[in-house]
Amino acid sequence: MAEAKHFFLKLHPPRASFTLDMTAEERAVMQQHVFYWKPYVDDGTVIVLGPVLDPNGGYGIAVLRISDDSLLDQLVARDPANGLCRYEVHPMMAVTK
Repeated sequence: MAEAKHFFLKLHPPRASFTLDMTAEERAVMQQHVFYWKPYVDDGTVIVLGPVLDPNGGYGIAVLRISDDSLLDQLVARDPANGLCRYEVHPMMAVTK
């Protein structure tokens, strides 16, 4: 198995006020987004996941630990929030336990 790599993901919402004024449809997509990522949190692929409550406009973050770069692309592409929101993905030089 290849050595694990770490990635920082930032999920940009469609507007700065998104966390405060989501429509019912947008809220449903974001609930699907949380359910989508939960198994990856449970298995340790996702180290941390959640919204950042920035007063200038909230956004989501995740830190992933993966051994296969193609898995990263698949995970982002299959996220129900991808399309409503926009991902920014960066490799990390992580110090872990």
